[in-house]
Amino acid sequence: MSATETLAPAPGAAEILLDIKSMELRYGAAVAVRDVSLTVRRGELVAIIGNNGAGKSSTMKGATGLVMPSGGQVMFRGADTTRLPAYAKVARGLVMVPEGRMIFPDQSVEDNLTLGAYVHGGLKGARAKQTLEKVLALFPRLKERLAQQAGSMSGGEQQMLAIARGLMAEPELLVIDELSLGLAPKIVDQLMRVLSDLNKAGLTILLVEQLASYALAIADHAYVIANGRVARQGPSAALARDPEVMEAFLGKKKPAA
Repeated sequence: MSATETLAPAPGAAEILLDIKSMELRYGAAVAVRDVSLTVRRGELVAIIGNNGAGKSSTMKGATGLVMPSGGQVMFRGADTTRLPAYAKVARGLVMVPEGRMIFPDQSVEDNLTLGAYVHGGLKGARAKQTLEKVLALFPRLKERLAQQAGSMSGGEQQMLAIARGLMAEPELLVIDELSLGLAPKIVDQLMRVLSDLNKAGLTILLVEQLASYALAIADHAYVIANGRVARQGPSAALARDPEVMEAFLGKKKPAA
């Protein structure tokens, strides 16, 4: 029986795509993530919020294979992928848009998009070309700049390219780390709308974001990471009304007792 068959969801239940169980992650002697558990179901948009240094990005690096966890388990589509490197997880449909964009600045926009599709053989096949057409329709600005050197674009355009490159891999789960980093609020608004539209069209998304108000506004479910642990979790609308979450991440004071 295939992994997909074993994951057939019960009526009314969504398939679990990503299931992180008690993950620990170390950098040398320093423990960045302690006993983190979280679940992402197919079709959800899940947010991870927290302050700088809380362990959000480290959690994602452990989940996507950029750093090997020192403990716990990472299940993806019902299979144990804890020890798999990042490229092997991309081939299975777990794709990450990294913090800081990490585009190839000396390559053209088209070359960056082609590299995003490498797991499917680049842009040789008809399917990849169709994906490229969809991505360029989503980000018309990139279509205007296909021949332009990626590093010469604005920060917002580079973030568009980073997301588009991730979409070229045809992910089942797209992980986006710190979307808003270094971007103007107008661009953040635009990109958040794009993510919301992608999710409504069926793409499962895990969004790591320091700007909690943006993330909670579009997410179904959210996790609060603090000191390398899950401090809170629940429906995003409920967390947005939580007095302690409001004070810590949304800049709103708790009502006086």
